[in-house]
Amino acid sequence: MIKNLFIYSINKKINRKEVHGLVKSLKTDLNFKIESLSINFIDSEKIKRINKEYLQHDFSTDVITFNYSCSKNEFDGEIFISIEDAAYFANKYETTINSELNRLVIHGILHLKGFDDLNRKNKMKMKKTENNLLNKYNFSLLRQE
Repeated sequence: MIKNLFIYSINKKINRKEVHGLVKSLKTDLNFKIESLSINFIDSEKIKRINKEYLQHDFSTDVITFNYSCSKNEFDGEIFISIEDAAYFANKYETTINSELNRLVIHGILHLKGFDDLNRKNKMKMKKTENNLLNKYNFSLLRQE
């Protein structure tokens, strides 16, 4: 287990050990340290409230990342992932919910590393890195019933 990595989930289906494994692999590939990092698996209603309160967007989204340290190599931050939105996008893009959750953890970590998706050029660069990491790693973040 990674020191100073905290996993919160609205249900018991998230496999915390696998989340730790994915983040550990990403630490090696992307060369970062963790001062404090929380990854929160929540519902769409809660992420919509966070999105509205902190980002002034009145809609649900799949992932929101907050970097409190402003460092790209020593993380102090939070990642919020909507399990419901992940399921929606998994269905929309004909992939598995597990793959989508892996993608969202990777996406959040990339934001902490300084990647952004605010313009086309940066979005393409971020998506390429995200896809490369997703093809490399496929942790079972969601327990099978």
